[in-house]
Amino acid sequence: MHQVDVAIIGGGLAGSTAAALLGRAGVKAALIDPHAVYPQDFRCEKIDGPQIETLRRMGLIDQFMPAMTYDRQVWIARLGRLIDRRRGDQYGFAYEGLVQAARSAIPSSVDIITAKATDISTSDQLQQVTLSNGDSITARLVVLANGLNVGLRHHLGIERVVTSPCHSITLGFDLRRRDGQPFPFGSLTYYGESTAAQMAYLTLFPIGSTMRANLMVYRTMDDPWLREMRRSPEQALRQLMPNLHKLTGDVEVDGPIRIRPADLYVTTGHRQAGIVLVGDAFATSCPAAGTGTRKVFTDVEQLCKVHIPSWLASDGMDATKIGQFYDDPVKMACDAASSALAYQLRSLSIENGFVWHLQRWSRFLVRAGIGAMRELRAVVPTRPLQQRPGI
Repeated sequence: MHQVDVAIIGGGLAGSTAAALLGRAGVKAALIDPHAVYPQDFRCEKIDGPQIETLRRMGLIDQFMPAMTYDRQVWIARLGRLIDRRRGDQYGFAYEGLVQAARSAIPSSVDIITAKATDISTSDQLQQVTLSNGDSITARLVVLANGLNVGLRHHLGIERVVTSPCHSITLGFDLRRRDGQPFPFGSLTYYGESTAAQMAYLTLFPIGSTMRANLMVYRTMDDPWLREMRRSPEQALRQLMPNLHKLTGDVEVDGPIRIRPADLYVTTGHRQAGIVLVGDAFATSCPAAGTGTRKVFTDVEQLCKVHIPSWLASDGMDATKIGQFYDDPVKMACDAASSALAYQLRSLSIENGFVWHLQRWSRFLVRAGIGAMRELRAVVPTRPLQQRPGI
């Protein structure tokens, strides 16, 4: 029998980051996950500047940085045309490597238990978690951070409602030039050439010495193009983006192609005593919108920095306390922005109405204008005006 203040179920990015923050704050916590070393997993593979600032604010940047690769410079292109080059602010990583980095930040005061949580009983005071190894944990609060796993939630009457099935599909693969030469960019974001492509964008970014590709499309899992992508990926990529080679050169896919469909869903029945859900355990985001890691870090930071210290300072752990987290204005704003961006990007990428055509061309022209100004500043050196004599 283990007794802790907080039991965290799920040792992915959300759970491991929460364990690090709580342990560093002196909270007696336990992290429960069946994997002593987190397995290879195709999930988020890059973060940008705002998430780096969040890690710095949480005091975890030194542990996370060695697991990430800085992209140095971003090219933005459409229709085979480079429209902007700017300083990079993105960092690529293997998801399992980032989880291990988060775990490295967990102090020894936190119990890391390699087992699966098989049952939970909750109340206004104490919660009990039963483990697959026969042990049990008593805690004042359970943090459910086990992603898409639904078994424990169903037992508690917590359900998920799918709001957009197969909202998007992400394909991940490594890419290299056939001539063996390096790519001319640090990273590249290439937008769909037409709505018929049914894609949001292709993003190329470094992870170590490898150029990683994440391709975001809006299709169904039985789409013939996905079969073609598995069978003949270079031909399928040329079919989708015939002008891409103007920027990348002749390329080939190096290694396996991973495909991950994403349903958008929300949770119901979650306002219960003694248990709180974070990250994908509460609601999913669209990978194409790039808000998943932001949602995870926002959930974890608000829960561990704001709410849990306050909850532990008084007796009980009733549903009213737990509701404070779900009603947190910072969390609610992040969730709402993530959902809105998911639907907006899908419509902007595949809808054919006049308004959407206008928005696409407006965004293209604005980005091209910004890129042109950036290039002009790089070519024309800026220097202070010389003063006239006697002034």
